[in-house]
Amino acid sequence: MSQKQMKEAFVSNHNGTSVLEVTQGLCLPALCIVCRGLLIILSQHLCSSHTWRTRFFIDFVSLIIPLVATLTILSSFVLLEHLAVIICGAGLFYQIYCRRTCARMPVQKMIEKFLKISLESEYIPAISCFRVINSAFTAIAILAVDFPLFPRRFAKTELYGTGAMDFGVGGFIFGTAMVCPEVRKKYTEESRFYYLTKSLYSVWPLVFLGIGRLVIIKAIGYQEHLTEYGVHWNFFFTLIVVKLITSLLLIIFPLNKSWIVAISIIVLYQLALDFTPLKRLILYGTDGSGTRVGLLNANREGIISTLGYVAIHMAGVQTGSYMLKKRSHVKDWIKGAHCILLTAISLFISLYIVQVNVEVVSRRMANLAFCIWIVASSLILLSSLLLGDIILSFAKFLIKEAVVPCSWKLIHSSVTNKKHLESLVSEAERKEPSLCLITAMNRNQLIFFLLSNITTGLINLLIDTLHSSTLWALFVLNLYMFTNCLIIYVLHLQDKTIKFW
Repeated sequence: MSQKQMKEAFVSNHNGTSVLEVTQGLCLPALCIVCRGLLIILSQHLCSSHTWRTRFFIDFVSLIIPLVATLTILSSFVLLEHLAVIICGAGLFYQIYCRRTCARMPVQKMIEKFLKISLESEYIPAISCFRVINSAFTAIAILAVDFPLFPRRFAKTELYGTGAMDFGVGGFIFGTAMVCPEVRKKYTEESRFYYLTKSLYSVWPLVFLGIGRLVIIKAIGYQEHLTEYGVHWNFFFTLIVVKLITSLLLIIFPLNKSWIVAISIIVLYQLALDFTPLKRLILYGTDGSGTRVGLLNANREGIISTLGYVAIHMAGVQTGSYMLKKRSHVKDWIKGAHCILLTAISLFISLYIVQVNVEVVSRRMANLAFCIWIVASSLILLSSLLLGDIILSFAKFLIKEAVVPCSWKLIHSSVTNKKHLESLVSEAERKEPSLCLITAMNRNQLIFFLLSNITTGLINLLIDTLHSSTLWALFVLNLYMFTNCLIIYVLHLQDKTIKFW
């Protein structure tokens, strides 16, 4: 076989891993974000303010390196990683508690006072962290999968199963939906059609990227996983179709009914898979022999699976609407995180029932089980990030004037006037520059994704990834992530947001 055929075979015909293992891996970054925040709080209390180099180093070591390790050398020891991070976090929290600068009082009264504190932020930190975790995970996986070091059970599945990489696309669409213009209420009732026109205009960069990727891939003969999307289709085209369909749906249906739309679409789609020739068309083409002749046959996986991703997007819209509801105090956010967690558990129970009685998870078809799995996993990650934010907020309550980028600001008052709230934000928080890798990646997420794809392609063209040693693979992966993160970080420091639409 040629080098291209060998690489295509290396990433094909895999059956994935267990739902539990993927869920464990998703929860680890949330713990790392808590540890990172506690470390920043403690270091601020013990020493002077950080330079941008120090903060970048802390963020990269605490957020990116553990994720690289989880997807490679420590893939079989995820629970031990959880234990190590929890012990580290508990130690940091104990040190913060011993050095607390808030008024000394019994622990019970301290917690009661904390629960009544208001939280203020320009955005919900958990949503930003969700999007960044998914971006970082995807960036690592798209390169790591080409090395023998990457466990094959984490690769994208061929037909059925739950590979860790299968979560990436669904998680990206879910995260984007939570912050879409409709959720952020960037329109009024009178201007909905104006924003539909704007949505149509906003997809032109994705059209350019999708066509550009297609042309480049075909021109250089780069390896492709044919059953992922098809011959010509790619992720950018899926994003375009999902954006256009959901923009139209959100004009027709109320925002708070998005969950009904999501359920209706995916149930009808699953019924079509079970009781019409649709499933046979996806798997074997119009002639039943796997033909790729004709546009539909060539791209049948990418075109038809878009229905599943539309349902995931609508579920994300519903989640984003729930997250953006006004909550005044810490206790309100605890209730919100509890509700999201219970919903996730209910969906995992539903997933088990569907897989036993209907059909198991299939990324290739984006079927009912796949959509339930993506939404349930996303809600587990989101709830763990919310709980982590609450822990960080309590640590900031213990150490007054502590500042953690991409976290809630504490308002020690029951006042609800916005201008007054802003005046109550600590002087340190208002003056502190946003030296934060999470904020930087969230700010230029599409550029980070594009940069990761370009550097992945260059590395594959320059290096024989199939025969790379463990140490060399780890070095390349960490250098690749360091370079991409540093570029995005410097753009953020220069206050640059690269957006052409």
